[in-house]
Amino acid sequence: MLMNASKLSTEAVGGAVPEVGSPGLIASGARTLLLNASMEPLCIVSLRRAVVLVMTGKATVLETDGRVLHSEHVAVPLPVVLCLTRYVHVPVRRPVPPTRRTVLQRDDHRCAYCGGGADTVDHVHPRSRGGRHEWTNVVAACVRCNHRKADRLLHEIGWELAFVPRAPRWSVAFGTTSVRSEPLWSQYVVA
Repeated sequence: MLMNASKLSTEAVGGAVPEVGSPGLIASGARTLLLNASMEPLCIVSLRRAVVLVMTGKATVLETDGRVLHSEHVAVPLPVVLCLTRYVHVPVRRPVPPTRRTVLQRDDHRCAYCGGGADTVDHVHPRSRGGRHEWTNVVAACVRCNHRKADRLLHEIGWELAFVPRAPRWSVAFGTTSVRSEPLWSQYVVA
């Protein structure tokens, strides 16, 4: 029972239909979280791919945002989170490197020292004193705190970290996509 995903339209629960001539939800770049049968996150797929997985019986819809995709004969809830019906073996993934983007994402753009907004990365144990560039030694910091700390150790200035830095548990597939942008994903993806 395959269908051409481009013939699907979307309809909100309230009954609003997209404007005629609009590219539609399929072409809008909507994304769906795909989980393995063991409930571990695999990847983020396009809405078109998600609909095909549901229609072919390879995945089931776990979470929906209330909207429904309609074709001539079938209505499918808009999938936000899918779970595969069969387990797929996944080779061990390479760890995410501690780049500026991934450190800021892990720390939710919050300064580890004052809790304010952060836009720089600081080495807890400064590199000039033998500190390494690894997940357990880098934190997000605001410009003010980063400059005040400079190349000193925390105990030298009487500061403490708000949390213990650690490597994130999300994979490379989630490294460039903000998991926090979709609240329904939060219970399935642990940062």
